[in-house]
Amino acid sequence: MERKNSNRTGRIPATGLSSTLEKSLAVISNFIANEGVAPSVQELAEILGISGASAHEQIRSLEKKGYIKRTKGRSRSITILKAPHKVSALISIPVIGKVAAGVPILAVENIIGEISVPASDARGICFALLVEGESMVDAGINDGDYIVVRQQPIAENGDIVVAFLEDEATVKRLYISEDRVELRAANINYKPIVVAPDDHLRIVGKVMAVSSNCSST
Repeated sequence: MERKNSNRTGRIPATGLSSTLEKSLAVISNFIANEGVAPSVQELAEILGISGASAHEQIRSLEKKGYIKRTKGRSRSITILKAPHKVSALISIPVIGKVAAGVPILAVENIIGEISVPASDARGICFALLVEGESMVDAGINDGDYIVVRQQPIAENGDIVVAFLEDEATVKRLYISEDRVELRAANINYKPIVVAPDDHLRIVGKVMAVSSNCSST
């Protein structure tokens, strides 16, 4: 996908939860409202597109923070103690696989699945990319994360973007000055990529959010 790259920019909402835990709490709340019972760990994992172990860990974290409680020895025993002030609606967006040289990033043959994200994180035409590498870790973007990208051909100075430089896709922070354009990593071990006037740089989209430790469905 890129020379080196990675992911997580998440917002911290009014609940005080990370965006990942907020999404899990929203899914549990919506499931109880619609089905009359709490989801099983496996059902939660399938809805979120994560492993059963990750779903179990998120349930434990929500319980530890006082947002839910469970009855020991009983399945589907989750009770909501503190719901978010506003439960975000979830929408599905496509996950794009590795980008071949010269192939448009949104080509149908590159769509490998989908993930569910809060609607507030996916305004406009959005897609998700699996991040590989560690060049953006200081921006909260880690290896194995999914980034939510809004498709747009332009971006502002300081935006984290997905861009094609020549035939290679990369996730970097865009830096624009009077005399130069750079794609900067968020990791001191990586040097900025200076974009020469004759380089073919194409902005694909702006990174809107990060979804961690999940797999496509």
